Amino acid sequence: MNSRSIISLSIFCLVSCNPSKTSIDFVPEGSFTKGIEGPATDFEGNIFAVNFKEEGTIGKVTPQGESSVFIKLADGSIGNGIRFGEKNQMFVADYTNHNILEIDLNTRKVKVFAHESKANQPNDLAVLKKKILFASDPNWSDSTGQLWRITADKGFELLEKNMGTTNGIEVNPEGTKLYVNESVQRKIWVYDITPRGRIENKKLFYAFEDFGLDGMRTDTKGVLYVCRYGKGTLALISPQGKLIREILLKGKKPSNLTFSNDYTKCFITLADRGTIEVVDL
Repeated sequence: MNSRSIISLSIFCLVSCNPSKTSIDFVPEGSFTKGIEGPATDFEGNIFAVNFKEEGTIGKVTPQGESSVFIKLADGSIGNGIRFGEKNQMFVADYTNHNILEIDLNTRKVKVFAHESKANQPNDLAVLKKKILFASDPNWSDSTGQLWRITADKGFELLEKNMGTTNGIEVNPEGTKLYVNESVQRKIWVYDITPRGRIENKKLFYAFEDFGLDGMRTDTKGVLYVCRYGKGTLALISPQGKLIREILLKGKKPSNLTFSNDYTKCFITLADRGTIEVVDL
């Protein structure tokens, strides 16, 4: 091997074999419990995530990184996925009481948007046109899961059962595709969304060979960001189903992510560190 080949190989190894960490801490480690999940960004750029300091809370982190308890949920409720509908309308998947909660950001009033006793544990949420919710619903004990459609007038409607452990879920920017992943099976499925908000034409979008999967989000170009739980990376997948690259994080157990409103930053919740890391995009 000549010197030019050795130099080229060395550069390749520096880039691909030992990639440098690109994330930094947005809040101090241990600010949240190991159950940190469901990050979502409001219209002012504040980040909300569940289980700040203790289980059953929702924490609020300002764009400057200042964190506090936003609300303490009642009746044993513990949140998971968070999404926003209208400007001050927050939806929270309450997995212990099988609810989707609706919270007014101004009054902090909490009400049950929908309840389903047959749900395993509503996990992550995706919002279609601010009126239709989709929810993943894993059963971790037997590695199965369900998929639900949720509206104010009809509540929970079962779309599919006997799936793998449904977890991360997302709608593309155009509102024409629904992505759902299965953590244990390491598969991501894609459905077409009809004009009436129904799903059809299920296809395998991408499959990984190792590690688990958790929360997912798309950016404005439709690139899907996937939390690779246990590996400590974010995988970026094109709308065509091609792996673009992976971003290495400080923690090993990313549970979910959200973007800043201008999409220049990505905020990731880390279950093993009880913190939110941020990546400059």
